Amino acid sequence: MDFMRSCAMAVIASALVAPAIAAERKDTFYINPFAAYQYFDDKRDLSESDTYGVGLEYRFAPRWSLEPVYSRANVDRKNAVGESDFDEIRLDATYYFAGPDETWNPYVSLGGGHADFGDDANGPLTSGSNHDETRVNVGTGFRYNLSDSLSLRADLREFHGIDESTFDTQVSLGLSFAFFRTVAAPADADGDGVPDDADECPGTPAGATVDSTGCEPDADRDGVADARDECPDTTLGAEVDSRGCEPDSDNDGVIDGVDQCPSTTPGATVDERGCEGVTEVIQTFEVDVQFANNSSVINNAYDEDLRRVADFLKENPRTFVEVAGHTDSVGDADYNQFLSLRRAEAVAARLVDSLGVDPSRVKASGYGEEQPIARNDTAEGRAANRRVEALIQVER
Repeated sequence: MDFMRSCAMAVIASALVAPAIAAERKDTFYINPFAAYQYFDDKRDLSESDTYGVGLEYRFAPRWSLEPVYSRANVDRKNAVGESDFDEIRLDATYYFAGPDETWNPYVSLGGGHADFGDDANGPLTSGSNHDETRVNVGTGFRYNLSDSLSLRADLREFHGIDESTFDTQVSLGLSFAFFRTVAAPADADGDGVPDDADECPGTPAGATVDSTGCEPDADRDGVADARDECPDTTLGAEVDSRGCEPDSDNDGVIDGVDQCPSTTPGATVDERGCEGVTEVIQTFEVDVQFANNSSVINNAYDEDLRRVADFLKENPRTFVEVAGHTDSVGDADYNQFLSLRRAEAVAARLVDSLGVDPSRVKASGYGEEQPIARNDTAEGRAANRRVEALIQVER
C-alpha cells in the first residue's frame, strides 16, 4: 500500500512540473470526490457496499488525463456476521471524446492499482478476500460541465482481481472542482514558432515562413532564403551576392563565371558569351589535324590546311573565327573537355603565330564530347567525332 501511494504522489509531482512543449496552453486539474456502490465477486463473501473516494485528475491535453484515485469502504460479510475494511489506491488514464470546453465530455478509462481486503474482529474472510490484491480496471462515463470550475461526473467501472481472477463492478457519481494553470510558451525571440533552444536561425524576419529548424527555405542552398532569392536555381556551391545571384561585374546579364567579355560597355547588347554584338556562323572549315594520343601538340605540317582559314579572314575583315575542338565519348567527360580546349588552343596559336591572323579575331573553345556528329558506338563514328572546326562568324 505504501509503495502504491508513493507511485501516485510521484505521478502527481511530475504532472505539476511537466514542461510546456507547445504554444501557451491552459492545463486543468480536478479534485474529484465521489460516492459509489460496489458489487463484489462471490468469491469474496462480501455484500454490496457503499464506497467513497477522491481522485486528483490532471488533464494534460484536451482529450487526455491521468488520475490517482483513493477509495475505501466498510463492507458487511455476506454469509457471516461482521464486516471488513476495504482500501484501494489506483492510477487511471482517461480519454475524452470532447474538449474541456464542451458541456458533455464522455470518456473511456483504463487503469490499475492495489486493493487491501482486510480481516475483521470475527476472523479472517473467506479465500479470495483476506489479502492484498492487484486489480486492473476499465471504465466509461461522462463529465457534465455545470460551469468552468464545477462539473458532475458519472462512472461505470469493471475491476479484475489478478490474483484470484475475480470481477467486481462499481458505479459512481461525483463532483469535480476544476483548477487551471496557464503554461507559458518557451522563449521564441523572433516569433517564428520555433523555440529559441531549437532555432538554428534566431533572427528570421517577422512573418517569414520557416521550417522545423527555424530557418527560411533555401531550395538552391546558396545561403539566400527563397523569399529574397532573385536567382533561385544557382549552381550548387556557386558564390552569390545578397540577391542570391552569381556576380555579373559588367551588368550585361551574363554571369562572370561564363562571361568571355567581362568589361562590356554599360547597356550594350551582348550574346550568350557576354560579348557585344550578335554573331552568326557563315562558314565552317573542318581542319584535318591529327594529334598524337593524349596530346595537343601540332607543328607546321598543317599550316597549308589552316591557310584556308587565314585567307578567308583576310578577305572578310568583319569576320572572326572560333576554333572548336571536339572529342569522342571515350574516357572521362571533364578530361575530354579539357583536352579538346587544349587542341583548339594549339590550332588557334598556329593561326596567330605562323599565319599572322590578328589574335583579337581568334577564339578557342573546347566542347569535349558534347557535340558529336556521328555515333560513338563504332570506330568510324568515334573517329569522325575527334575533330577540330574553324567556325567563321560575322557580327550582325
